[in-house]
Amino acid sequence: MKSMIAAVVGVNWGDEGKGRMVDLLCADYDIVARYQGGNNAGHTVVNDMGKFALNLIPCGIFRAGVMNVLGTGMVIDLEHLWSEIEALRARGVAVTRENLKISEKAVICLPYHRTLDELEEDRLGDGKQGSTRRGIAPAYSDKYHRKALRVGDALRPDTLRGKLEPVVGFKNLLLSSYGAYYVSAGECASWLEYYGERLAPFADNTEEYLEKAAACGKNIMLEAQLGTLRDIDFGIYPYTTSSTTLAAFGPIGAGIPGRRLDRVIGVIKAYSSSVGAGPFVAEWSGSEADAFREISGEYGAATGRPRRVGPFDCVASRFGVRMQGADTLALTKFDVLSYMEKIPVCVAYDIGGERVTEFPTGDDLEAAKPIYEYLPGFKTDISGCRDAAQLPKEALNYIRFIESAVGARIQYVSVGPGRGDYIEMG
Repeated sequence: MKSMIAAVVGVNWGDEGKGRMVDLLCADYDIVARYQGGNNAGHTVVNDMGKFALNLIPCGIFRAGVMNVLGTGMVIDLEHLWSEIEALRARGVAVTRENLKISEKAVICLPYHRTLDELEEDRLGDGKQGSTRRGIAPAYSDKYHRKALRVGDALRPDTLRGKLEPVVGFKNLLLSSYGAYYVSAGECASWLEYYGERLAPFADNTEEYLEKAAACGKNIMLEAQLGTLRDIDFGIYPYTTSSTTLAAFGPIGAGIPGRRLDRVIGVIKAYSSSVGAGPFVAEWSGSEADAFREISGEYGAATGRPRRVGPFDCVASRFGVRMQGADTLALTKFDVLSYMEKIPVCVAYDIGGERVTEFPTGDDLEAAKPIYEYLPGFKTDISGCRDAAQLPKEALNYIRFIESAVGARIQYVSVGPGRGDYIEMG
């Protein structure tokens, strides 16, 4: 039997509802693997066990029989991961070596990475890039500078300190340039050994595990963090994350680079939202934004920061769908629009008086102004709909408009936060 390898990815700035879709769709998969990022973003899941915000653990953790893998392409704060495991267990969620594996090759995000992240963001002042201050960029920087420690290193105390001392020496050079305190190799080693001992049962050669699973016909879902526009190469640089958020990187970051994707499910919101700095063309402001944010509950799952909000952006979303190579789409939080008489949609950008429909970059993106069209609102509660035939015609028209604008079919429509609050379109 052939393995099915699918990716669930964000089309826009992140926070599209990927966790909600992974929790729903992984019922048909044997494994869910995160392939990039760290604890700098959150996936919110609402199911019969309650409401959860996960930062590192894949959203398949709530499904019996599903293995969850933290892949090679991640940067993992061991302290945060252990806290997340304990918090899930305290609420009755089973987290054992039978449903969670951590790649020994994944890079560790240490406390000094967090410190450096905070210091640099403070140094930038008004020019800050919207970091969550959780050490992600410094950890990825160390990975590519070949000065990182990996999960496997924390499991081997006999060789750990020898690897740690030159790295800490380098970190102290950086910290001294900020006028900050020095870190000691001994303190770092104690931190690594403490959490390494607790997480050792989960550490594994996940690349070998995933390859064997694929060879045996197991279905594997790859779970992304953030979205297209936060991708380090193709996003709104430098207001991006420090990893590759695209589906094409999924098999590499998970640990099965020789495998191809069979399916890419792109997740989009029925409107736009963003956490962090950077250009956001169709952004609402003032009381309009405040009112919509309260109705939609747009606050970051990882940080609690108020999200920036605005209408659906066809230009950004069409670009995101193409970069992700999405076969089908999941439209989330559609029910939020129920109160609107008219629904604005950003259909193009005005850049220096020219109408632009291809997503720009750099200074052109900074200068872009939104061009809107307005669609009739559906003005009714759709949260109880479970079939497309139950939706008002105005709601169906909105869905078809978005499909046409971004060039991909919407297969799933979320009409509420719960696992079963969705419609599968015909």
